[in-house]
Amino acid sequence: MAKKKSRSSRLVSKQATRADFKRILGELDEPTIIELLAVDPNLEELQEAAICLAGDQDVLAKSGHHVSSKASRVVEIISATEEQDAQVER
Repeated sequence: MAKKKSRSSRLVSKQATRADFKRILGELDEPTIIELLAVDPNLEELQEAAICLAGDQDVLAKSGHHVSSKASRVVEIISATEEQDAQVER
C-alpha cells in the first residue's frame, strides 16, 4: 500500500511561481524572474536558496541536508544579479 504524502509535503513540493519568488526572495526585476522561472524550482528548493542567500548554509548542513542543484542555480542567479547591481552603483 502506497503512503500518502502529508498535506504540508504536497504544498512544499509545489512549483514556485512569480509571486513565490517575490515573496521569498524580495523584489526582483523581470529578466531575473524569467531566468528563475526557467530553473523551475519547487517551493522547497526556493526556500533552500533563500537560506543560502541569507548566509545560513550551515543550518542545512547540520541537518544533513544537501542543497539541491536547482536551489544552487537560484543562488547563482541572484548572486550574479546582486553583483551586477553593485557594479552599476559604483
